[in-house]
Amino acid sequence: MARTKEFDPEAALQAALELFWRRGFEATSMSDLVEHLGIGRASIYATFGNKHELYLKALERYDRAGLPPIVRELSQPGPALPAVRAVVRRYATEAADEQLRLNGCLVTNTAAELAPHDAAAARYVERNWDQLETVLHSALVRAQAQGELPADRDPLTLARMLLVLLQGLRVVGKASGDPARVRDAAEQALALLN
Repeated sequence: MARTKEFDPEAALQAALELFWRRGFEATSMSDLVEHLGIGRASIYATFGNKHELYLKALERYDRAGLPPIVRELSQPGPALPAVRAVVRRYATEAADEQLRLNGCLVTNTAAELAPHDAAAARYVERNWDQLETVLHSALVRAQAQGELPADRDPLTLARMLLVLLQGLRVVGKASGDPARVRDAAEQALALLN
């Protein structure tokens, strides 16, 4: 007879996500995971697989939780450009916030730490960025159709610029103690939408 799990796999996955997010993949050992999750190594392997598989599951959980609010925000009826500006300013505010900035964004962290040499991690990063670029592009197309964005602007190029800016805000915010740096960059980028 199979034994029932004596822990909540969803709570354990959330705890693993938080540890990986704070420390990174390489700096988190299996011993760290055992201690932080409060479950045995064998239970981690049986439920989630090895450390890499657990990391990818945590990244997928993070991705599912993070993108839907942005999609909803940028898909609301009415003027689209204020929503785009609000998203960019929120990223800048979070990147400058003393509590939030140190963890950064798990997708951005993964891009820097794992994507260059880990094909599975790179696929997660690319998928996230494709989704974010698509929702930004859609909002900018809508803004242009509603007369909010000049006709001579290319919504796709602007969406790509904003995607790169948002990821850059996360990196610079995590490493820099100067909040003006990220706020000024965000405002300068937003000026291109006028």
